[in-house]
Amino acid sequence: MANMPQSLSMGTSFGGPSTSAHVVSGAPARNDRNLASAEQLVLDLCNPDLRENALLELSKKRELFQDLAPLLWNSFGTIAALLQEIVSIYPVLSPPNLTPAQSNRVCNSLALLQCVASHPDTRMLFLKAHIPLYLYPFLDTTSKSRPFEYLRLTSLGVIGALVKVDDAEVISFLLSIEVVRLCLRTMEMGSELSKTVATFIVQKILLDEVGLDYICTKAERFFSVGRVLGNMVASLAEQPSPRLLKHIIRCYLRLSDNPRACAVLGSCLPDSLRDGTFVSCLREDQTARRWLQQLLHNVNVGVGAGRVPTLQTGGFDHMLLS
Repeated sequence: MANMPQSLSMGTSFGGPSTSAHVVSGAPARNDRNLASAEQLVLDLCNPDLRENALLELSKKRELFQDLAPLLWNSFGTIAALLQEIVSIYPVLSPPNLTPAQSNRVCNSLALLQCVASHPDTRMLFLKAHIPLYLYPFLDTTSKSRPFEYLRLTSLGVIGALVKVDDAEVISFLLSIEVVRLCLRTMEMGSELSKTVATFIVQKILLDEVGLDYICTKAERFFSVGRVLGNMVASLAEQPSPRLLKHIIRCYLRLSDNPRACAVLGSCLPDSLRDGTFVSCLREDQTARRWLQQLLHNVNVGVGAGRVPTLQTGGFDHMLLS
């Protein structure tokens, strides 16, 4: 995608380790200059006339600024300025009138929030301040235009930064604000990259016991997840994406850890995952192939062991008759 906002990758490392003087000559002086530059740019965020440039420069160079996240969090008025940027575009979300310039500017603000969400010293402070709630309107949009796609993708990057570190408190909070539903929407209508990030988030939620229980104790939640995963598998049979497929397989495999869900998967797992459709797609990914083999084994054992729900109330008990 042309002109994509800076660093939307889930693997980006923010505020990387410092380089000691004995490794690189002149590093202390360079670090001092970087710190001074970062401090000035952070101060500029509170000046409406200087904010746009400061957002751009900080988002582009944040890997160079050691411990930028604590600086953003602890400096007076900075987080409020970033939230002001976010709230200011709410009126153009519906009806959808978001311009590329507006999208890029708010995406730069979100990139700095992603920095805060990634840092071990600020992650939980960020969460306890309920700042992810400000992203809800962006993730709830449906326009497929590029400005909106960038906005959703960068917002997902913030959530992705939170779930990268396994923490039950993070998962519980995200479940409380219905992040699964918002991710499923993106998994249905987003670009390949945004689908991948959204599926990664759902995968991380499922890997937590609270998250798995949340999805598997109500039939409508399970079927919502299963339907979207199935639709994505069908699309990937025509346009393969090894990375996205790997996350989908891991979601299915985790669902199969729940006995009742595993029994239902025996009847609704896409045939293309069973018949070798994706052999060439997964040729270079041994881990994904192993996950798929384990998934098929779990499903076959689950059905063979008679783990079939009966018609009762609650849970998965009515699923096969839904």
